Amino acid sequence: MIPDTQVSPGVPTDHLTDIGRAICEYLPDYVVHLGDHWDMKSLNRWIPRGGLEIEGTRILADLEAGNTAIRKITNPIHAFNKRRKKKYKPKLHFIMGNHEERLLRYVRENPCLEGVFGEDSFDLEGWVSHPFLHLFNIQDVYFSHYFANPNTGRPYAGTAHSKLRNVGLSMVMGHVQGLDLAIRMLPNGQQQRSIVAGSCYTHREAYRGPQGHENFQGILILNDLRGSSYDLMELSLRYLKKKFR
Repeated sequence: MIPDTQVSPGVPTDHLTDIGRAICEYLPDYVVHLGDHWDMKSLNRWIPRGGLEIEGTRILADLEAGNTAIRKITNPIHAFNKRRKKKYKPKLHFIMGNHEERLLRYVRENPCLEGVFGEDSFDLEGWVSHPFLHLFNIQDVYFSHYFANPNTGRPYAGTAHSKLRNVGLSMVMGHVQGLDLAIRMLPNGQQQRSIVAGSCYTHREAYRGPQGHENFQGILILNDLRGSSYDLMELSLRYLKKKFR
């Protein structure tokens, strides 16, 4: 599971190659990216000066930065398969985040751009794409960029424990920086777990401020996934750099 990578022009992305190498090392059946890979700062409605700054070349630069970076995840898999007789073919799933939704929403608001920009602007060759806020299920564990209150459409607030109570399903989401985990046991012996992990990058996000130090930046592996439970393995970007470079 790959949390938000938030790629924009000029940010370091070598850690994405490390992630691709980790995929070849651990050989998961599924790779799920939780979205917000393309940061799309050119379409940010919350810039400090207020308003929306739009310039076509900046949109293209945002898209190209993300397109180049996401190939760094899959390139090691292609290189790995060149050395193998039996090809490794993990199921690659990408869940659109609210940052990818910035572009899709802008096109909906400006129909003259249909055919110019759209979902195919994101280079997701080889990936199965899932729409923003749709649920993706593997073995009764549900994945989404975030889980929203149906009465407001806004993300559920609070800790991983409170989100788990509200959603009522074993869940994995991104969107929120850092890492927060929760487990609860049901009377029927079933275990439910929640993962909230939204930072998989090495650059600093200015909006986090001088005290916004995330406690975890990396990927997570859900081993022995069985009936909504699993054994969790954390792999920080720092560890991956030491292991694969």
